[in-house]
Amino acid sequence: MSQQYIPLALRKIVKERAKYCCEYCLVCEEDVLLAHHIDHIVAEQHGGETVLENLACACIHCNRNKGPNIASIDLETRQLVPLFHPRTDSWHEHFKLDIAYIQPLTSIARATVRLLQLNQPERIRIRQALIAVGRYPPG
Repeated sequence: MSQQYIPLALRKIVKERAKYCCEYCLVCEEDVLLAHHIDHIVAEQHGGETVLENLACACIHCNRNKGPNIASIDLETRQLVPLFHPRTDSWHEHFKLDIAYIQPLTSIARATVRLLQLNQPERIRIRQALIAVGRYPPG
C-alpha cells in the first residue's frame, strides 16, 4: 500500500504541535540537516489513518528505523510490546535523559529505544554537541 499524501496544512499542524521536535528522540528540526518527517504512528498498512491523532513529527533517523512497526520485543522480558505512542504515552513516563543517553524506564521504552536505535553512538554524539551549545533537550 502506498503512503497517502499528507496535506501541507496538516503537516504544519503536526510540526507546530511538536514544536518542530522529533517526538521520539526530541531533536529539533532546526538542529539537523534534513527536515523532519510526518510519521504515521500506526502505519497505513495496519489500518492507521492520515488524521492528526495518528501523526507525529519524527526525525529522519527515528522515522526510518520505526518504519511501519507498531510493536517490538522487549529483550528484558522477551515479550512483544507496543512501541511508544506520542499521542497516548507520556515521554517522561517512559524515558529519562541521562545527559545525552535516552534511558528507557519501561518495557515500551526499551523496545522503542532498541528499534529506533535512539542510543546509537552517532546519535548520542549529536545530542552531546547540541547539549554543549544549549540546544538539547528542547525547552
